[in-house]
Parts: sequence; structure tokens; C-alpha cells
Amino acid sequence: MLDLDILFHHPPSPIQELHAALLEARGLRLFIKRDDLLRMGAGLALSGNKWRKLMYNLQVAREEGHHTLLTFGGAFSNHLAAVAAAGQAFAFETIGIVRGEQPKGLNPTLRFAASCGMRLHYTSREAYREKELSAFQEKLRQQFGPFYLLPEGGTNALALKGCQEMAAEIEQQMGKLPHTCCLSVGTGGTMAGLVAGLQGRSRVLGFSALKGDFMEGEVRQLLEACFPAQSLHRWAVNADFHGGGYAKVNPPLIAFMNAFYQDHDIRLDPVYTGKLFWGLFQLIEQGFSPEGSTILAIHTGGLQGIAGFQERFPGQLE
Repeated sequence: MLDLDILFHHPPSPIQELHAALLEARGLRLFIKRDDLLRMGAGLALSGNKWRKLMYNLQVAREEGHHTLLTFGGAFSNHLAAVAAAGQAFAFETIGIVRGEQPKGLNPTLRFAASCGMRLHYTSREAYREKELSAFQEKLRQQFGPFYLLPEGGTNALALKGCQEMAAEIEQQMGKLPHTCCLSVGTGGTMAGLVAGLQGRSRVLGFSALKGDFMEGEVRQLLEACFPAQSLHRWAVNADFHGGGYAKVNPPLIAFMNAFYQDHDIRLDPVYTGKLFWGLFQLIEQGFSPEGSTILAIHTGGLQGIAGFQERFPGQLE
């Protein structure tokens, strides 16, 4: 069993500058914070923003004497895989409530979770929608016994606290904050934490992985709930580069991801970070940032999801 202190005492994920003709032509400097390299445990699951969102939750679970973690997710959920890996690394039992009926065969994400010892429990999509109701959670406690509850995607106040600390880390590494910080947005927790940490000293631009214009409201709700006394501004969510919807892709996105890997030797995932950089480079081409600006894009990890994509769509990603 590993000591939880390792989550809090580790070298910061590196920051490296990307070079491209487009950036030179626009007079911009683009850096990438490699949170995909912030990883531990089995596989690629416990890394990036999942590490940051889980660290304080795991600490509180241990302090409260919990031995079991229970959480929710879809069949390809990065969060499910991360909780499974964390459970194996830090000696927690883990239970995953999976949306939908049990498949005939497990995909790479669920196979990995099961290999880490996670008990997978499948529930109908109708029942799954009740996961936040106290009555539904009480039924789970009656079925599985006591557990520490982690919400879908891992986003709660403790998760935001872990992500908030990234702002000071960035400032210390770069010497000063960039003009703009960019990141992919799924549940909004990582972005809300970063906005709170930056306190308006840098603009934050999120790229929604989901179709629709509701994500900005989700982030605002998290900020108001977790940081009600603070005036947090200079942030926005762009919803134009979802690629057709959550976990959906299109040929231009895949072509960009393959070219990005060839040019920079950095892998992106098709659900989150691929759409982040795909959208960011298009905005740079459109002149969204003034000449002389510095931009920092955060690679939040999620690379465990590539195996599932390649199994469904072989040969598309290099």
C-alpha cells in the first residue's frame, strides 16, 4: 500500500513550449502543462486532473475511516478507471456504478477497472439518473455497506480545492502567469478550481467536450457554491469544438490529433484534450489572442481512453 502523502509531495508536472509556424506568424508563445505526466499506480488512469480531483477526497476518506470508495460513470469513464487505480494503489475497496446494462464483453476501461479490483455494478439509465438522490444512495448503502461517495466525474468541493492549487504551481514554474490559460471542460470542476486559484490574474478559456451551451452555467454554479465570497471573473467556455457531442469525433479532429502527435510527440485523447488543442489552434488562426501574448494549455490526461477508442475505431489514431 502506498502512503497518501505521495499525492501531495511530488514534483510539479512539467511545462514545455510548443513551436509551430502558426504561433510564430501570430507572434504568440504557447506552453503546455503536462499533467498527463502526473501519474502513478497502474496504467494511465490515475493522472492529470483525476489525480488533483481525488487527492483531498482520498485524504478525507482515510481520515474518516472509510475502507470503500463508491462512484459512478459511463462504460468508458476516465473517472471510474482513476478511482479503481487509486483504490488499488492506496488499499481502498472500490465499487463502480456503471450507467447502462452489462455488456457482453468488457471494454478496455472496464477491464482495467476490474483488474484493479473494482466491483462493477450496472444500473439502467433511468435508475442512474437518480444517483444524486439520498434515497438512491441509501439503497446502495444497504446493498454494499458503508462507503465514501465520490460523485460522477469526481467533481465536488474537495476536487476543486485540488485543482485550485494548480494556479500557484503554474506561477512558480513560469515565473509569471500567462495571459490566457486553456483547458478542456467535462464536468467543470477542474476549470472552476483553476479560475478560483487564478483570481482573475489570467484569463481562463475552457473548451467544452459536450454539445450545448450549458457548461458555462455549470462552472458558474460550482464557483458560486464553493467560493461564494469571491468575485471571480475573466473566464469563459467555448462550446464550438465538441466534434459532434460528448465522446464523438469527426475526420478533421482525428486528422488534427495525428498531425499534432507527429509534430510534437504528444498524445491527445479524442474526448477531451484533442478537442482542446483542435479548437485552440483554430482560434489562434482566427486571431483571438493579441500579438505578444502567452498562452498555457493544460493537458489534463485522459489517455487511458485511447485504448477504448482504438478498439471501436481501429486504425484512425496513430
